[in-house]
Amino acid sequence: MEVLLESGGEHVALVRINRPEARNALNGAVREQLARIFADLAGNEEIRCVVLTGTEKVFAAGADIRAMADAQPVDMMLRASERNWAPIKDFPKPLIAAVNGFALGGGCELAMHADMIIAGAGAKFAQPEIKVGIIPGAGGTQRLLRAVGKFKAMKILLTGEMISAQDAEAMGLVTEVVPDGEVLDRALALAHAVALLPPLAARKIKELVLQGGDLPLEAALVMERNAFQLMFATADQKEGMQAFIEKRPPDFVGR
Repeated sequence: MEVLLESGGEHVALVRINRPEARNALNGAVREQLARIFADLAGNEEIRCVVLTGTEKVFAAGADIRAMADAQPVDMMLRASERNWAPIKDFPKPLIAAVNGFALGGGCELAMHADMIIAGAGAKFAQPEIKVGIIPGAGGTQRLLRAVGKFKAMKILLTGEMISAQDAEAMGLVTEVVPDGEVLDRALALAHAVALLPPLAARKIKELVLQGGDLPLEAALVMERNAFQLMFATADQKEGMQAFIEKRPPDFVGR
């Protein structure tokens, strides 16, 4: 298997891309395995948060150029790669990317599917597709625009140049930058903190943030208000507020 599913601790799953000989390039097999794993994790009630990572030297170095160099438009259409991205795009639970080394092209797009990105100090991000005559094809132009704004996105997309983890954090592409050797530990610690909180509320927050960002403010506020009211039908709301009143740690069960 080129993608490994491991335990990240209680209620946390660790998904690891493991093609070090190819710098974790996202070939068809990797994308298919990622799709299957994320589809399974979406339905696994024991899992409340997921960490996605690569190896210590590279997160993912993009698509396999050799596999598409001679492709025609119909070939690319028939590959329907969007079907393999969909389970990650639509993953309903909190997802944290732990990025060491390179996150280039499809690897950068993959990281941007996450809800938080923890990057090592030596990490590098780029959308270098323009250098081989194409454009990002897995959401790079749109997610990058929404993450960092037009002018930063345009520089990254039009030059294909790599940016450092520190610059990525400054422009809003990265959540935190930590020493390279601490990336996975920090991502797992953050995942564990999220997993202790009510999973229904976490899922609803993710849904509201992702959907609301493309709606007019008033429509998004109505959606938020309805979701807020719905939380009062959950056992976790009752438990959380009672635990607060009784000054004890809450025990959230996801109901």
